[in-house]
Amino acid sequence: MTTHTQHAEQLSTTTLLRFATAGSVDDGKSTLVGRLLHDSKSVLTDQLEAVEHASRSRGQEAPDLALLTDGLRAEREQGITIDVAYRYFATPRRRFILADTPGHVQYTRNMVTGASTAELAVVLVDARNGVVEQTRRHAAVAALLRVPHVVLAVNKMDLVDYAEPVFAAIAEEFTAYAASLGVPEITAIPISALAGDNVVEPSAHMDWYGGPTVLEHLETVPVSHDLTACHARFPVQYVIRPQTAEHPDYRGYAGQIAAGAFRVGEAVTVLPSGRTSTIAGIDALGESVDIAWAPQSVTIRLADDIDISRGDLIAPAADAPAVTQDVEATVCHVADQPLAVGQRVLLKHTTRTVKAIVKDIPSRLTLDDLSQHPAPGQLVANDIGRVVVRTAEPLALDAYADSRRTGSFLLIDPADGTTLTAGMAGASFAAAAEPGAAAADDAGWDF
Repeated sequence: MTTHTQHAEQLSTTTLLRFATAGSVDDGKSTLVGRLLHDSKSVLTDQLEAVEHASRSRGQEAPDLALLTDGLRAEREQGITIDVAYRYFATPRRRFILADTPGHVQYTRNMVTGASTAELAVVLVDARNGVVEQTRRHAAVAALLRVPHVVLAVNKMDLVDYAEPVFAAIAEEFTAYAASLGVPEITAIPISALAGDNVVEPSAHMDWYGGPTVLEHLETVPVSHDLTACHARFPVQYVIRPQTAEHPDYRGYAGQIAAGAFRVGEAVTVLPSGRTSTIAGIDALGESVDIAWAPQSVTIRLADDIDISRGDLIAPAADAPAVTQDVEATVCHVADQPLAVGQRVLLKHTTRTVKAIVKDIPSRLTLDDLSQHPAPGQLVANDIGRVVVRTAEPLALDAYADSRRTGSFLLIDPADGTTLTAGMAGASFAAAAEPGAAAADDAGWDF
């Protein structure tokens, strides 16, 4: 019993890291993930036995660790990854949620899904092929989605005789490219997922490399879970009015704090109405607290009776976002049917869903060389482009660069409710790292 309790306490004190993996086909991504799970003792015995059995039936001597992640039968048969597979594992130092994303061009939308909540992206490169078109595409998606940490895992080092110059050249080329897109931190690690070099255990074959293994880096990379440093935002999910004899006048606004922290006595603004009030109380898990922070789910009570409903946003009066009906954003189109100028859609932002119309699609981005195609007229599946959307009601949107939670939105088909497009408000890429980079025109790409 004690060990269970200790384990629970240990997990509650460890941090959580969400990370995504990306790489071209046959770069060994699934093998890397399988090796991580296997060598960190995160695989159950029966799972390992099933993998060993499947590997033997294929005539393979060693267990094929890629089978630990490729869950769909089509993935196993073709030896490719199709959908985003989420894996949960933990070490004594940290818990992990891993989004294993596909490498093919036609699954760009799947990578966007997996990387949208990730704090770190592992981009795999085959040491024999170096930085290829798909590698640049993955770096660009990571930069667009503002993933704060990128790991370049140069795999299959065993097939290039563990040569340092091969690794150094690939690392230099990728780092220069990713830095030009504004990726804030890039770590390059030479590995062999098949042999287990530098994945969990340090490699005996690469004494020239003095950096961390992949797992060591994942365990120690600083996680910016401190959403309390962000602009405080509270989207209202539900209004609580019991109107009982016990609570005749209780009126609370329930929801999850998207970012920042809220304190009792703080002056707040309710958007989009712009009405102001003061926080009279905060209830968390049935108890009154003086302060609450993201991502806690709480009920906030205000000093004044204001007309507030689901979809409204409560923010500090001194730091409220601007309200707008014209949304300019970078989007990734995820639906099979195209998105066209003039199309009527629903825009879902936090807990608010409003009617909208696509006013303009100024450009489509070619991820291979980051060139832009002006006025494409429409976006098809996996396209990334700029859109201008006019909403029927005002929205309190932050720039995606400032807040991934309140700067993102979805465009939805009003006819059947399917998700059409994932959007990121504001400029596309972070400003290029080199000094003197010209500020881009608002309608174009910011890189």
